[in-house]
Amino acid sequence: MKKKVVVGMSGGVDSSVAAYLLKEQGYDVIGVTMQIWQDEETAAQEENGGCCGLSAVDDARRVAQHLDIPYYVMNFKKEFKENVMDYFVEEYLAGRTPNPCIACNRYVKWESLLQRSMEIGADFIATGHYARIIKLANGRYAIRNSVTAAKDQTYALYNLTQYQLAHTLMPVGDYTKEAIRKIAERENLPVAHKPDSQEICFIPDHDYAAFIDREAAERVPGKGKFVTKDGEVLGEHLGITHYTIGQRKGLNLAMGHPVFVTDIRPETDEVVIGENEDVFSDTLYCSHLNYMSIADLQEPREVLAKIRYAHKGEKCRIEKVAEDTVKCTFHAPVRAVTPGQAVVFYEDEYVLGGGVIIKK
Repeated sequence: MKKKVVVGMSGGVDSSVAAYLLKEQGYDVIGVTMQIWQDEETAAQEENGGCCGLSAVDDARRVAQHLDIPYYVMNFKKEFKENVMDYFVEEYLAGRTPNPCIACNRYVKWESLLQRSMEIGADFIATGHYARIIKLANGRYAIRNSVTAAKDQTYALYNLTQYQLAHTLMPVGDYTKEAIRKIAERENLPVAHKPDSQEICFIPDHDYAAFIDREAAERVPGKGKFVTKDGEVLGEHLGITHYTIGQRKGLNLAMGHPVFVTDIRPETDEVVIGENEDVFSDTLYCSHLNYMSIADLQEPREVLAKIRYAHKGEKCRIEKVAEDTVKCTFHAPVRAVTPGQAVVFYEDEYVLGGGVIIKK
């Protein structure tokens, strides 16, 4: 009997080709687009849709018709609002820089979609991520780097559980982006030349501070002070939600040379300014840990760690210093260790695990 797989279709070329590949491999494929956009004018949805707006639904439906597979739109607005948008706002208000895509992956694309898919009799869910899922010799599932470093998306997937990985397929991870486009062209998929979506889907204009102002108007901190690490006042800033660690542009400080945000202090509404060398650190601490290729970190080990999506990674030593806290000591200093962002550990091309940065 054919295994049933629900493919999360964003209307883009990657998830569309994922659906095609799985059908070719003999799966019973169902296409689903996750409706996450909040209630607003249809025109605004159309314009701002990102990966899951109305145009995404139209494109995904056309692809499903072309592939002759069933297609549905599932409403996940509540889950997205609570686990992604509200989290995003709360993190910025706390002086941290969140990663909404990681939260969306774990709690919406996987937890909610997988649960609903299993309820309708599916064996797996599938996505168009550039990553591979491998079952290791120790019996655990782990994410492995995709064949193309240029599009590797393993960093944003470190938080998936063993149950989620056991019920997930990622057929695109075995291909380069160029190869995926060629398959889409060859099969005449309607989205073969559609550009990739880059922005955070619920903030298409990139104005994070304005979004937070709208969502949490009563609680947004007002203007505060730019200070040095020694407490010298340098000027006035717009509010802590406008800044992130390592930021240089948009500070409007006449210092005569480039300066950078080195710390954010929500308790005093201060943004700490320093020199370039102040942005580098050779240690960080992380919590909210999720292990993938191992069940737990029993003893210190050497890994490659990435501290943001575009970071190439740096070798470091990780050791458990509390039940849910790991200390990372880097071989060479890394730039802009940012609380709220993820640190992901790699061992031999596999994701060992990761956590949320709490301090440097």
